[in-house]
Amino acid sequence: MTDAWTDNARLSALQAAWVVARRDFVAVLFSRAFFFFLLGPLFPVFVGGLAGGIGSQVQKETFVFEIGLAMDEADSAAMIAAQNELVSQVGGQLPKLVPIGEEAQDPEFDAKSYLQQKRRSFAAIVSGTLEAPVIVGTEGQIKRWEGPVRLIAAAAARTAPTLFPTVEREVVATSASAQRGDRIRTAQAAQMLLFLLTMLLAGMVLSNLVEEKANKIIEILAAAIPMDAVFLGKLFAMLAVSIVGITVWGLIGLGIWSLAGEGVTQVTGFNPGNLPSPAVGWPMFLALGVIYFAMAYLLLGALFLTIGAMAATVREVQTLSMPVTMMQLMVFFLAAYTITQPGTSLELAAIAFPLSSPFAMLARAALQESLLPHLLAVVWQAIAVMLIVKGGSTLFRKRVMKSGGAGREKSRRRLFRRARAVN
Repeated sequence: MTDAWTDNARLSALQAAWVVARRDFVAVLFSRAFFFFLLGPLFPVFVGGLAGGIGSQVQKETFVFEIGLAMDEADSAAMIAAQNELVSQVGGQLPKLVPIGEEAQDPEFDAKSYLQQKRRSFAAIVSGTLEAPVIVGTEGQIKRWEGPVRLIAAAAARTAPTLFPTVEREVVATSASAQRGDRIRTAQAAQMLLFLLTMLLAGMVLSNLVEEKANKIIEILAAAIPMDAVFLGKLFAMLAVSIVGITVWGLIGLGIWSLAGEGVTQVTGFNPGNLPSPAVGWPMFLALGVIYFAMAYLLLGALFLTIGAMAATVREVQTLSMPVTMMQLMVFFLAAYTITQPGTSLELAAIAFPLSSPFAMLARAALQESLLPHLLAVVWQAIAVMLIVKGGSTLFRKRVMKSGGAGREKSRRRLFRRARAVN
Protein backbone atom coordinates (compact mmCIF):
# COMPACT_ATOMS: atom_id res chain seq x y z
CA MET A 1 0.00 0.00 0.00
CA THR A 2 2.78 2.39 0.89
CA ASP A 3 4.74 1.65 -2.30
CA ALA A 4 1.66 2.19 -4.44
CA TRP A 5 1.02 5.53 -2.80
CA THR A 6 4.63 6.67 -3.26
CA ASP A 7 4.58 5.72 -6.98
CA ASN A 8 1.50 7.91 -7.53
CA ALA A 9 2.94 10.73 -5.45
CA ARG A 10 6.26 10.93 -7.28
CA LEU A 11 6.83 14.25 -8.98
CA SER A 12 7.47 14.60 -12.67
CA ALA A 13 11.05 15.25 -13.77
CA LEU A 14 10.47 18.99 -14.30
CA GLN A 15 8.63 19.38 -10.99
CA ALA A 16 11.36 17.51 -9.16
CA ALA A 17 14.06 19.61 -10.85
CA TRP A 18 12.21 22.77 -9.79
CA VAL A 19 12.02 21.56 -6.17
CA VAL A 20 15.75 20.77 -6.08
CA ALA A 21 16.65 24.05 -7.80
CA ARG A 22 14.54 26.11 -5.38
CA ARG A 23 15.98 24.29 -2.38
CA ASP A 24 19.62 24.73 -3.47
CA PHE A 25 19.12 28.33 -4.59
CA VAL A 26 17.63 29.43 -1.27
CA ALA A 27 20.17 27.45 0.76
CA VAL A 28 23.15 28.99 -1.05
CA LEU A 29 21.76 32.50 -1.42
CA PHE A 30 21.02 32.95 2.29
CA SER A 31 24.22 31.40 3.56
CA ARG A 32 27.15 33.33 5.02
CA ALA A 33 29.45 31.73 2.44
CA PHE A 34 27.59 33.53 -0.36
CA PHE A 35 28.42 36.92 1.17
CA PHE A 36 32.13 36.11 1.16
CA PHE A 37 31.74 34.67 -2.33
CA LEU A 38 30.48 38.09 -3.48
CA LEU A 39 33.43 39.83 -1.86
CA GLY A 40 36.03 37.44 -3.28
CA PRO A 41 36.34 38.79 -6.86
CA LEU A 42 36.30 42.42 -5.73
CA PHE A 43 39.83 42.25 -4.35
CA PRO A 44 41.54 41.04 -7.58
CA VAL A 45 39.43 43.53 -9.55
CA PHE A 46 40.60 46.35 -7.29
CA VAL A 47 44.22 45.25 -7.50
CA GLY A 48 43.94 44.75 -11.26
CA GLY A 49 42.38 48.18 -11.74
CA LEU A 50 45.09 49.80 -9.63
CA ALA A 51 47.82 47.99 -11.57
CA GLY A 52 46.15 48.93 -14.86
CA GLY A 53 45.99 52.56 -13.81
CA ILE A 54 49.66 52.60 -12.89
CA GLY A 55 50.54 50.89 -16.17
CA SER A 56 48.39 53.31 -18.14
CA GLN A 57 50.03 56.29 -16.46
CA VAL A 58 53.49 54.88 -17.13
CA GLN A 59 52.54 54.30 -20.76
CA LYS A 60 51.28 57.87 -21.12
CA GLU A 61 54.52 59.22 -19.72
CA THR A 62 56.83 57.01 -21.79
CA PHE A 63 55.00 56.61 -25.11
CA VAL A 64 55.84 59.26 -27.71
CA PHE A 65 53.52 59.91 -30.65
CA GLU A 66 55.23 60.32 -34.00
CA ILE A 67 54.00 62.54 -36.83
CA GLY A 68 55.54 62.10 -40.25
CA LEU A 69 56.80 65.15 -42.15
CA ALA A 70 56.23 65.12 -45.91
CA MET A 71 57.45 68.70 -46.45
CA ASP A 72 60.53 69.85 -48.30
CA GLU A 73 63.86 69.56 -46.52
CA ALA A 74 64.06 73.20 -45.40
CA ASP A 75 60.54 73.26 -43.95
CA SER A 76 61.04 69.87 -42.30
CA ALA A 77 64.25 71.06 -40.64
CA ALA A 78 62.54 74.26 -39.46
CA MET A 79 59.60 72.27 -38.02
CA ILE A 80 61.93 69.92 -36.12
CA ALA A 81 63.99 72.80 -34.75
CA ALA A 82 60.82 74.62 -33.62
CA GLN A 83 59.51 71.45 -32.00
CA ASN A 84 62.74 70.95 -30.06
CA GLU A 85 62.71 74.57 -28.93
CA LEU A 86 59.08 74.38 -27.77
CA VAL A 87 59.71 71.17 -25.84
CA SER A 88 62.63 72.77 -24.00
CA GLN A 89 60.53 75.86 -23.20
CA VAL A 90 57.04 74.63 -22.40
CA GLY A 91 57.32 70.83 -22.33
CA GLY A 92 53.94 69.15 -22.59
CA GLN A 93 52.70 66.38 -24.83
CA LEU A 94 54.07 67.59 -28.14
CA PRO A 95 54.43 64.99 -30.89
CA LYS A 96 57.76 63.83 -32.21
CA LEU A 97 58.26 64.96 -35.80
CA VAL A 98 59.96 62.43 -38.09
CA PRO A 99 60.87 63.27 -41.72
CA ILE A 100 59.63 60.60 -44.10
CA GLY A 101 62.65 61.12 -46.33
CA GLU A 102 63.25 61.15 -50.06
CA GLU A 103 60.09 59.16 -50.72
CA ALA A 104 58.02 62.18 -49.66
CA GLN A 105 59.71 64.34 -52.32
CA ASP A 106 58.29 62.19 -55.11
CA PRO A 107 55.55 64.17 -56.97
CA GLU A 108 53.36 61.03 -56.92
CA PHE A 109 53.66 60.60 -53.15
CA ASP A 110 50.22 60.12 -51.56
CA ALA A 111 50.14 60.78 -47.82
CA LYS A 112 46.75 59.08 -47.39
CA SER A 113 47.91 55.85 -48.99
CA TYR A 114 51.16 55.94 -47.03
CA LEU A 115 49.28 56.34 -43.75
CA GLN A 116 46.69 53.67 -44.53
CA GLN A 117 49.39 51.16 -45.45
CA LYS A 118 50.86 51.61 -41.94
CA ARG A 119 54.40 51.50 -43.25
CA ARG A 120 55.39 53.51 -40.17
CA SER A 121 53.53 53.89 -36.88
CA PHE A 122 52.64 57.54 -37.55
CA ALA A 123 49.67 59.12 -35.78
CA ALA A 124 49.36 61.56 -38.72
CA ILE A 125 51.33 63.05 -41.60
CA VAL A 126 51.98 66.76 -42.15
CA SER A 127 52.65 68.05 -45.68
CA GLY A 128 52.33 71.42 -47.43
CA THR A 129 54.32 74.47 -46.30
CA LEU A 130 54.91 76.35 -43.08
CA GLU A 131 52.34 78.96 -44.10
CA ALA A 132 49.75 76.37 -45.17
CA PRO A 133 50.37 72.98 -43.53
CA VAL A 134 48.19 70.01 -44.42
CA ILE A 135 47.55 67.35 -41.78
CA VAL A 136 46.48 63.87 -42.90
CA GLY A 137 44.99 61.39 -40.44
CA THR A 138 41.84 60.06 -38.88
CA GLU A 139 39.29 62.48 -37.45
CA GLY A 140 40.38 61.78 -33.90
CA GLN A 141 44.10 62.22 -34.60
CA ILE A 142 43.53 65.43 -36.53
CA LYS A 143 41.53 66.92 -33.66
CA ARG A 144 44.24 65.90 -31.22
CA TRP A 145 47.26 67.21 -33.14
CA GLU A 146 45.90 70.16 -35.12
CA GLY A 147 46.70 72.64 -32.34
CA PRO A 148 50.27 71.44 -31.73
CA VAL A 149 50.97 71.38 -35.49
CA ARG A 150 49.76 74.98 -35.86
CA LEU A 151 51.90 76.03 -32.91
CA ILE A 152 55.03 74.32 -34.28
CA ALA A 153 54.44 75.67 -37.80
CA ALA A 154 53.99 79.22 -36.48
CA ALA A 155 57.16 78.90 -34.39
CA ALA A 156 59.07 77.54 -37.42
CA ALA A 157 57.84 80.44 -39.62
CA ARG A 158 58.62 82.96 -36.86
CA THR A 159 55.04 84.29 -36.92
CA ALA A 160 54.06 83.18 -33.41
CA PRO A 161 52.51 84.42 -31.18
CA THR A 162 50.65 86.91 -33.40
CA LEU A 163 49.84 84.75 -36.42
CA PHE A 164 49.08 81.01 -36.63
CA PRO A 165 48.59 79.27 -39.95
CA THR A 166 45.33 77.64 -40.95
CA VAL A 167 45.67 73.89 -41.19
CA GLU A 168 44.04 72.07 -44.07
CA ARG A 169 42.54 68.70 -43.15
CA GLU A 170 42.61 65.48 -45.13
CA VAL A 171 40.65 62.90 -43.16
CA VAL A 172 41.44 59.24 -43.62
CA ALA A 173 38.23 57.23 -43.26
CA THR A 174 38.23 54.08 -41.17
CA SER A 175 39.06 51.23 -43.50
CA ALA A 176 37.39 47.83 -43.50
CA SER A 177 40.51 46.26 -42.06
CA ALA A 178 40.58 48.79 -39.22
CA GLN A 179 36.91 48.12 -38.44
CA ARG A 180 37.54 44.39 -38.40
CA GLY A 181 40.52 44.93 -36.11
CA ASP A 182 38.29 46.85 -33.68
CA ARG A 183 35.68 44.10 -33.72
CA ILE A 184 38.34 41.46 -33.13
CA ARG A 185 39.35 43.31 -29.97
CA THR A 186 35.72 43.29 -28.85
CA ALA A 187 35.49 39.56 -29.57
CA GLN A 188 38.67 38.86 -27.61
CA ALA A 189 37.50 40.90 -24.62
CA ALA A 190 34.11 39.15 -24.62
CA GLN A 191 35.69 35.70 -24.81
CA MET A 192 38.05 36.48 -21.95
CA LEU A 193 35.24 37.78 -19.75
CA LEU A 194 33.09 34.74 -20.56
CA PHE A 195 35.94 32.37 -19.74
CA LEU A 196 36.79 34.06 -16.44
CA LEU A 197 33.18 34.13 -15.26
CA THR A 198 32.58 30.52 -16.23
CA MET A 199 35.70 29.19 -14.53
CA LEU A 200 35.12 31.34 -11.46
CA LEU A 201 31.51 30.31 -10.93
CA ALA A 202 31.17 26.77 -12.28
CA GLY A 203 33.17 25.30 -9.40
CA MET A 204 30.20 25.93 -7.08
CA VAL A 205 28.37 23.03 -8.74
CA LEU A 206 31.15 20.61 -7.91
CA SER A 207 31.57 21.77 -4.32
CA ASN A 208 27.82 21.55 -3.73
CA LEU A 209 27.63 17.97 -5.02
CA VAL A 210 30.69 16.84 -3.03
CA GLU A 211 29.24 18.26 0.18
CA GLU A 212 25.91 16.50 -0.29
CA LYS A 213 27.59 13.22 -1.19
CA ALA A 214 29.57 13.40 2.06
CA ASN A 215 26.37 14.04 4.05
CA LYS A 216 24.44 11.27 2.21
CA ILE A 217 21.81 13.86 1.22
CA ILE A 218 22.26 13.09 -2.46
CA GLU A 219 21.34 9.45 -1.85
CA ILE A 220 18.07 10.45 -0.20
CA LEU A 221 17.25 12.78 -3.10
CA ALA A 222 18.14 10.12 -5.66
CA ALA A 223 15.86 7.61 -3.93
CA ALA A 224 12.94 10.03 -3.92
CA ILE A 225 13.17 11.64 -7.37
CA PRO A 226 14.84 10.88 -10.73
CA MET A 227 18.58 11.51 -10.73
CA ASP A 228 18.29 13.48 -13.98
CA ALA A 229 16.01 15.91 -12.17
CA VAL A 230 18.49 16.21 -9.28
CA PHE A 231 21.29 17.09 -11.68
CA LEU A 232 19.18 19.58 -13.64
CA GLY A 233 17.91 21.21 -10.47
CA LYS A 234 21.39 21.67 -9.10
CA LEU A 235 22.67 23.05 -12.39
CA PHE A 236 19.97 25.68 -12.73
CA ALA A 237 20.12 26.58 -9.04
CA MET A 238 23.84 27.31 -9.27
CA LEU A 239 23.29 29.17 -12.54
CA ALA A 240 20.70 31.36 -10.82
CA VAL A 241 23.09 31.98 -7.92
CA SER A 242 25.82 32.93 -10.39
CA ILE A 243 23.52 35.35 -12.19
CA VAL A 244 22.66 36.95 -8.84
CA GLY A 245 26.36 37.31 -8.10
CA ILE A 246 27.10 38.85 -11.51
CA THR A 247 24.15 41.22 -11.08
CA VAL A 248 25.46 42.36 -7.69
CA TRP A 249 28.94 42.91 -9.12
CA GLY A 250 27.45 44.79 -12.08
CA LEU A 251 25.38 47.07 -9.84
CA ILE A 252 28.41 47.79 -7.67
CA GLY A 253 30.44 48.62 -10.77
CA LEU A 254 27.65 50.82 -12.14
CA GLY A 255 27.39 52.64 -8.82
CA ILE A 256 31.14 53.28 -8.72
CA TRP A 257 31.07 54.45 -12.33
CA SER A 258 28.15 56.84 -11.74
CA LEU A 259 29.90 58.38 -8.74
CA ALA A 260 33.44 58.56 -10.10
CA GLY A 261 33.32 57.80 -13.83
CA GLU A 262 35.98 60.31 -14.85
CA GLY A 263 38.19 59.32 -11.95
CA VAL A 264 37.92 55.64 -12.90
CA THR A 265 38.85 56.49 -16.48
CA GLN A 266 41.88 58.47 -15.36
CA VAL A 267 43.04 55.74 -12.98
CA THR A 268 42.38 52.67 -15.14
CA GLY A 269 42.38 54.16 -18.63
CA PHE A 270 39.09 52.31 -19.32
CA ASN A 271 36.18 54.11 -20.98
CA PRO A 272 33.16 52.03 -22.09
CA GLY A 273 32.26 54.69 -24.65
CA ASN A 274 35.43 53.86 -26.59
CA LEU A 275 34.68 50.14 -26.95
CA PRO A 276 34.34 49.14 -30.63
CA SER A 277 30.77 48.23 -31.56
CA PRO A 278 30.16 44.54 -32.41
CA ALA A 279 28.63 43.53 -35.74
CA VAL A 280 25.22 42.63 -34.27
CA GLY A 281 25.01 45.83 -32.21
CA TRP A 282 25.41 46.24 -28.47
CA PRO A 283 21.87 45.26 -27.32
CA MET A 284 21.87 41.97 -29.23
CA PHE A 285 25.50 41.31 -28.33
CA LEU A 286 24.79 41.71 -24.62
CA ALA A 287 21.74 39.43 -24.90
CA LEU A 288 23.81 36.79 -26.68
CA GLY A 289 26.50 37.22 -24.03
CA VAL A 290 24.00 36.33 -21.29
CA ILE A 291 22.73 33.33 -23.28
CA TYR A 292 26.21 32.01 -24.05
CA PHE A 293 27.30 32.47 -20.44
CA ALA A 294 24.32 30.37 -19.35
CA MET A 295 25.13 27.67 -21.91
CA ALA A 296 28.86 27.65 -21.09
CA TYR A 297 28.03 27.42 -17.38
CA LEU A 298 25.53 24.60 -17.89
CA LEU A 299 27.93 22.65 -20.10
CA LEU A 300 30.87 22.94 -17.71
CA GLY A 301 28.63 22.43 -14.68
CA ALA A 302 27.13 19.27 -16.18
CA LEU A 303 30.65 17.99 -16.78
CA PHE A 304 31.59 18.75 -13.19
CA LEU A 305 28.49 16.90 -11.99
CA THR A 306 29.58 13.92 -14.06
CA ILE A 307 33.00 14.06 -12.41
CA GLY A 308 31.30 14.14 -9.03
CA ALA A 309 29.32 11.05 -10.02
CA MET A 310 32.50 9.16 -10.94
CA ALA A 311 34.48 10.12 -7.82
CA ALA A 312 34.11 8.37 -4.50
CA THR A 313 36.07 10.85 -2.35
CA VAL A 314 36.85 14.55 -2.29
CA ARG A 315 40.46 13.81 -3.28
CA GLU A 316 39.27 11.92 -6.36
CA VAL A 317 37.04 14.86 -7.29
CA GLN A 318 39.99 17.25 -7.12
CA THR A 319 42.17 14.87 -9.13
CA LEU A 320 39.58 14.39 -11.85
CA SER A 321 38.56 18.05 -12.07
CA MET A 322 42.10 19.24 -12.84
CA PRO A 323 42.24 17.66 -16.34
CA VAL A 324 38.81 19.12 -17.10
CA THR A 325 39.98 22.57 -16.04
CA MET A 326 43.07 22.28 -18.24
CA MET A 327 40.91 21.01 -21.11
CA GLN A 328 38.64 24.02 -20.73
CA LEU A 329 41.69 26.27 -20.94
CA MET A 330 42.74 24.56 -24.18
CA VAL A 331 39.18 24.92 -25.47
CA PHE A 332 39.34 28.64 -24.76
CA PHE A 333 42.64 28.93 -26.65
CA LEU A 334 41.07 27.08 -29.58
CA ALA A 335 38.10 29.46 -29.70
CA ALA A 336 40.40 32.48 -29.36
CA TYR A 337 42.62 31.26 -32.19
CA THR A 338 39.70 30.84 -34.60
CA ILE A 339 38.67 34.50 -34.28
CA THR A 340 40.95 35.41 -37.18
CA GLN A 341 39.94 32.36 -39.26
CA PRO A 342 36.21 32.71 -39.94
CA GLY A 343 34.62 30.04 -42.11
CA THR A 344 37.54 27.62 -41.85
CA SER A 345 37.20 24.01 -40.78
CA LEU A 346 38.94 24.87 -37.52
CA GLU A 347 36.31 27.48 -36.64
CA LEU A 348 33.51 25.09 -37.57
CA ALA A 349 35.08 22.47 -35.31
CA ALA A 350 35.21 24.98 -32.44
CA ILE A 351 31.53 25.77 -33.02
CA ALA A 352 30.55 22.09 -33.20
CA PHE A 353 32.45 21.05 -30.05
CA PRO A 354 30.02 21.83 -27.20
CA LEU A 355 32.50 23.20 -24.66
CA SER A 356 34.08 25.66 -27.11
CA SER A 357 30.85 26.51 -28.96
CA PRO A 358 29.72 29.39 -26.65
CA PHE A 359 33.12 31.09 -26.93
CA ALA A 360 33.37 30.70 -30.70
CA MET A 361 29.80 31.87 -31.28
CA LEU A 362 30.17 34.93 -29.03
CA ALA A 363 33.21 35.93 -31.08
CA ARG A 364 31.21 35.41 -34.27
CA ALA A 365 28.52 37.76 -32.91
CA ALA A 366 31.16 40.47 -32.66
CA LEU A 367 32.40 39.89 -36.22
CA GLN A 368 29.34 38.87 -38.29
CA GLU A 369 25.80 40.23 -38.44
CA SER A 370 23.89 37.00 -39.16
CA LEU A 371 21.71 35.78 -36.25
CA LEU A 372 20.45 32.42 -37.57
CA PRO A 373 23.69 30.54 -36.71
CA HIS A 374 23.26 31.61 -33.08
CA LEU A 375 19.81 30.01 -32.88
CA LEU A 376 21.17 26.74 -34.23
CA ALA A 377 24.19 26.88 -31.91
CA VAL A 378 22.07 27.46 -28.80
CA VAL A 379 19.81 24.51 -29.69
CA TRP A 380 22.85 22.28 -30.18
CA GLN A 381 24.39 23.42 -26.89
CA ALA A 382 21.13 22.71 -25.03
CA ILE A 383 21.06 19.19 -26.50
CA ALA A 384 24.66 18.69 -25.39
CA VAL A 385 23.77 19.78 -21.85
CA MET A 386 20.95 17.22 -21.71
CA LEU A 387 23.22 14.46 -23.03
CA ILE A 388 25.94 15.21 -20.46
CA VAL A 389 23.37 15.36 -17.65
CA LYS A 390 21.90 12.05 -18.77
CA GLY A 391 25.35 10.43 -18.88
CA GLY A 392 26.32 11.86 -15.50
CA SER A 393 23.13 10.73 -13.80
CA THR A 394 23.51 7.25 -15.28
CA LEU A 395 27.08 7.02 -13.96
CA PHE A 396 25.92 8.20 -10.55
CA ARG A 397 23.20 5.56 -10.35
CA LYS A 398 25.61 2.82 -11.37
CA ARG A 399 28.59 3.82 -9.23
CA VAL A 400 27.02 5.40 -6.16
CA MET A 401 23.44 4.15 -5.93
CA LYS A 402 24.34 0.72 -7.36
CA SER A 403 21.24 1.11 -9.48
CA GLY A 404 19.17 -1.76 -10.73
CA GLY A 405 15.66 -2.74 -9.83
CA ALA A 406 16.60 -4.26 -6.49
CA GLY A 407 19.05 -1.50 -5.61
CA ARG A 408 16.52 1.25 -6.33
CA GLU A 409 13.80 -0.53 -4.35
CA LYS A 410 16.17 -1.01 -1.41
CA SER A 411 17.10 2.68 -1.42
CA ARG A 412 13.46 3.74 -1.45
CA ARG A 413 12.59 1.45 1.44
CA ARG A 414 15.55 2.74 3.44
CA LEU A 415 14.34 6.31 2.80
CA PHE A 416 10.82 5.60 4.10
CA ARG A 417 12.14 3.74 7.11
CA ARG A 418 14.11 6.86 8.01
CA ALA A 419 11.00 8.99 7.51
CA ARG A 420 8.90 6.76 9.77
CA ALA A 421 11.64 6.75 12.41
CA VAL A 422 11.66 10.55 12.43
CA ASN A 423 7.89 10.68 12.81
